Amino acid sequence: MSRLDPGVSYSSSNGSFSVRGLDKNRVLTTIDGIPIPWLNDGARGVQGGSATFDFDTLSALDIVKGSDSSIFGAGALGGIVAVRTLDPEDLLPGDKTFGGLSRATFDSADESWGVDQALAARIGDTYMLLQGGYRAGHEEDNKGDVGGYGSTRTEPNPLDYDRKNVLVKIRQHFGVDQVFGVTGELYERDDDIDTLTSSPTTYQPGSVLTNDVEKRERVSAHYELGVGAGAWLDAADVVVYWQRQELSNDLWGERLSSPAGNYSRLSDLEDTTFGINASVMKHFDLGGLDHKISLGTQTFGNRTKQLSSGEDNCPPPPYPPFNSCNFLHTNQADMPEVHGASLGLFVEDEIALTEKFRLTPGIRFDYYEQNPQATAAYEDNVTYNGLPASSSDSAVSPKLRAEFDVTPNATIYAQYARGFRAPTAEELYLSYGGPGTYLSIGNPDLESETSNGFEAGLRAKHDDFDWSVSGFYNRYKNFIDTQSVDPSVLGLSPGDYPFGITRYYNRANVEIYGIEAAARWQMDPVWHSGVSLAAYIGRDIDTDVHLNSVPAAKGIFNLGYDNGVWGGDAFLTLAAAREDAENDISKTPDYALLDLTAWWKPTQLEGVKVQAGLYNVFDETYYDALDIPDSASQPQEFYSEAGRAFRATLTYQF
Repeated sequence: MSRLDPGVSYSSSNGSFSVRGLDKNRVLTTIDGIPIPWLNDGARGVQGGSATFDFDTLSALDIVKGSDSSIFGAGALGGIVAVRTLDPEDLLPGDKTFGGLSRATFDSADESWGVDQALAARIGDTYMLLQGGYRAGHEEDNKGDVGGYGSTRTEPNPLDYDRKNVLVKIRQHFGVDQVFGVTGELYERDDDIDTLTSSPTTYQPGSVLTNDVEKRERVSAHYELGVGAGAWLDAADVVVYWQRQELSNDLWGERLSSPAGNYSRLSDLEDTTFGINASVMKHFDLGGLDHKISLGTQTFGNRTKQLSSGEDNCPPPPYPPFNSCNFLHTNQADMPEVHGASLGLFVEDEIALTEKFRLTPGIRFDYYEQNPQATAAYEDNVTYNGLPASSSDSAVSPKLRAEFDVTPNATIYAQYARGFRAPTAEELYLSYGGPGTYLSIGNPDLESETSNGFEAGLRAKHDDFDWSVSGFYNRYKNFIDTQSVDPSVLGLSPGDYPFGITRYYNRANVEIYGIEAAARWQMDPVWHSGVSLAAYIGRDIDTDVHLNSVPAAKGIFNLGYDNGVWGGDAFLTLAAAREDAENDISKTPDYALLDLTAWWKPTQLEGVKVQAGLYNVFDETYYDALDIPDSASQPQEFYSEAGRAFRATLTYQF
């Protein structure tokens, strides 16, 4: 992601990207055109998955901002993060038949080091790539200085992690315009955590250990067609894929409170998807107007399942009211296994009405269904009361974009686009708790989220100066969230769940609006500068509650030097205080950060590049509001960002 884009970030607290004030499953993340789901078990704190890839091994990362489901599909309410892995052709330009890319990295913020290696070969028209990476490190630093155990701790939990990824590609070229390829990919991150934040009255201090695993596997086949003018198609793209994503959290420790003794819990969440994405594009003249029409489909089926297993010293149930064993739900599924299917169809036509004016209408149809399945693990759930109902819905998402070239170098544009997101399996079917305790439940009657997005702006590109400014307004209907509900609403008596009931529901009216501006100036052949600004407001219109996913206003200023052999950049980040939030801990002070980076390509060593950076130069204590979880359990200092840190990368391409 660009260091000059304050409207885009990655949140470590929930494992998702944030774009224009939305995150989690409201930002669509894709890898090589394949959606990567954000997963959440809804009750046990296992969530994430949107970034199950190694940033160091990517070939490209593109950001599309805005609420637009017309082409990109369901879930693109805040925007799209589209990443592309390395192709063998990236390392084999021209007639080259063998090449590679080697990289070594170090980051003092988490004392991590990593190595990545890619090798590519060509035999005739067959291109092959093998890429692998490994990284190991520890907990990321923060500015907390209170150690010890429990809820007062502000230092990070000690952590050891390793991350592994493997990518294999074979791509066969046919002529100059067709490519068929197959891809295999594995990614895994394994965190071993000494969970010192656990309650010292519940657990023997220092006994609680946690193992978090994030894993993704993918096999795909890809066909690309690009042909010259006069052929029946200008481009086509088809990918057929199978992908499995898994998140697990394994905890064990020695309990002091009842039931005392050895205690363990393993929560596992898995989503398996199999689908096809296909699109075609064609230029043609009709009625004296130039058309560029694109149409396609995204169709997939998926299976989502969750399971909790564990051991403790509880006797066999049933337990008397208010017995501690009533609160320790395990060896059950907190939702049924869910089989889902989604279909998306879209068409878009960019029409050149004049040489300066273009109008692009588009429309998309989406359909989904989620079908819960009976399993023994779900029937063991103490709240089981039969299989919940299936859920299905459809939506039509229109789009209209207008662009006018004010000058040969400047374009003004305006767009209306509708967005759509179906509820997830856990939002529909979560069931966690037990009589005499508490209850967290899904809602099979949830409505799909929809949005109406409006945006207008101006962008200009000159030889040495680029700039843009835009404003947007997005109105969301049926925004999915959680709330406490009265037992009588569900036909229950107040004594059934004395510690409360939390349920997913639809917020009727939510809005996010904001402004963005950016400029870049090539001051002379070696000096450049830039600035980027973003400010958003997001709230529930009916209750005036502000959304925690909306970041503080931020500006980034850049000054850099580049003579082709070496260069460097200085980045100054200024962020406003965030006073409007759903809870006090999410309110953060303003801050100013200075980051310095430098690079060198030694002329004596072709293909070698050395990069280094000093971040948070003045060792400021600051908070990224998006890294503070909604259910924060520690003092705010626990969620502070890293202090001064050094990072270095050595790359060799041959």
